[in-house]
Amino acid sequence: MPSRVPVSILVSVPHTRLASPAVLSRSPGPGRAAYAAAETAGVVLAGLGVWLALAVLGFLDRPYLEVSALAVGAGLFPLRQRFPVAVPLLLAALTGLAPCVGPVAAVASYTVARGTVRARRRARLLAAAGAVVVASATAAAPWLGPGSVPYGLALGLVLAPTAVIVPGLVGTSYGQQRRLVRALRERGDAAERARRFADSEARLHERSRIAAEMHDLVGHRLSLISLHAGGLELALDRADPELREEAVLVRRTTQDAMRELRQSLGVLGPLGRDTGADALTDATGTRADIETLVAESRDGGIAVGLDWTGPDLDTRPARVRRAVHRVVRESLTNVHRYAGAAHVTVTVVHGDETVRVSVRNGAPASAVSAAHVGSGRGLTGLRERVELLGGTFDAAPLPSGGFHVDAAVPAEPGDAPAPLRPGAGVETADGVPGTVGDTAGVVPGRPTAQALTLLLGLGALCVLMVLGTAFVYAGAPHQDAGPRPLPRVGMTYQEVTGLDVLDNRAVRAAATGHEPPRPAGAVGCVYPFTGATESRPGALRIARYCFDSAERLIAIDRFTVPSVQDASPWETP
Repeated sequence: MPSRVPVSILVSVPHTRLASPAVLSRSPGPGRAAYAAAETAGVVLAGLGVWLALAVLGFLDRPYLEVSALAVGAGLFPLRQRFPVAVPLLLAALTGLAPCVGPVAAVASYTVARGTVRARRRARLLAAAGAVVVASATAAAPWLGPGSVPYGLALGLVLAPTAVIVPGLVGTSYGQQRRLVRALRERGDAAERARRFADSEARLHERSRIAAEMHDLVGHRLSLISLHAGGLELALDRADPELREEAVLVRRTTQDAMRELRQSLGVLGPLGRDTGADALTDATGTRADIETLVAESRDGGIAVGLDWTGPDLDTRPARVRRAVHRVVRESLTNVHRYAGAAHVTVTVVHGDETVRVSVRNGAPASAVSAAHVGSGRGLTGLRERVELLGGTFDAAPLPSGGFHVDAAVPAEPGDAPAPLRPGAGVETADGVPGTVGDTAGVVPGRPTAQALTLLLGLGALCVLMVLGTAFVYAGAPHQDAGPRPLPRVGMTYQEVTGLDVLDNRAVRAAATGHEPPRPAGAVGCVYPFTGATESRPGALRIARYCFDSAERLIAIDRFTVPSVQDASPWETP
């Protein structure tokens, strides 16, 4: 390997959890406030549309009062989630008073029904709100509504389904669908985690089996070689001292091979333990342990500097300390092999969430030949160990000719999955590949379709509210319906003439000379044409309306005068 390898262990621990759509709980913030404001503005515009349509049709007796009711409803609308019972009931009451509040009440009923889980509570709320609409419209009919109690009842029966019942049922259906999808998604996520856990257990068992077989077979053979080498060493102690040194070398090399084998078996076995003579201890990976490794390298002639930032690692999990130990030891071993004369810097940064290890060395005094370059399996093993903990690993030559090894390990790895590398799937802490879940819990494009559907539904409800209200108002009797009132004594001349009681010359001429005396104080009389025929042959019925000097009607007289008989065409006078 080219030069010494610094290691920086940087780890982020993502907690992958399948989120429900409700996150639909939306967190408060500028985006949520803007959404709420837009929602309120939308329902107010819908209410204004209903108000304008009724005004154009001429069914608004008090338009300003209804606009005031709409403003009150707009103020109550944002409070529907905080007060899910009081606000729908108040909006229902306002809807009975002013139909233009109906769109606001409809959206509030939809929202509350969608978020209410208990079916009985939801049914009682919708029934109560519908009854409040009917009662309010019936009570307000003589003053603010169509004009009579029966027609107010009809208006309430029209507004209750469109403003409360139908939106509430739609919200109930959507809420149940959303909760069902969330439950199915959580169940699928649980099944996926169970499958990954089973795969992880299978891998751990297989690794443990391979490690046990290698320890039993290869370890046994190496132990025999070491034993025979020790016997040969004793035998050659007197016979051939020169060959004895070779036997000592064979025995020590065998012991080193046994130790390295047991260390390698720790990678195959579970991460929580290591096997062999170098089994994990409480001191492994601590500051004292790293200082010991640095001191050993200094004794071997390597200029090594240690920079430790943060508290000791004695409180961290064993697998984190083992990873730090292995990164530093492997990096220093590579420096011994390929850059013995280079200066080395070991940096350990212990933070609250991450342990970073960096080992950097300068350029070697002479280039390393291809025959002496290692296989790179040591760095591969380090990468696997770090990434299995959810960390990141990087090892590469430096532009200056040296080498760096950087690793980042989470201080508390837990069961967090490893970070996703480009072109790879998600890996869990035990290396089992997984899939990335949709943390938002919403299929792309679906919110837009749902919003358009709800807008179209609200528009249809507004049309139904306008049509139903118009039919009720059109069928209700108006104040000017029925026969016109008759003149009565005490009315002014203008009021009498306003009732189409006008003087007729022919009737006046017929009454002249045959009418009874006028009442005292009368200064003028009006002889209207009543359209009456002769009361009997030769007699004509006439009405006379007499006024005083103040133009007040003081008498209404009806009398009979003789009618004028026209001569027959063949008769001559």
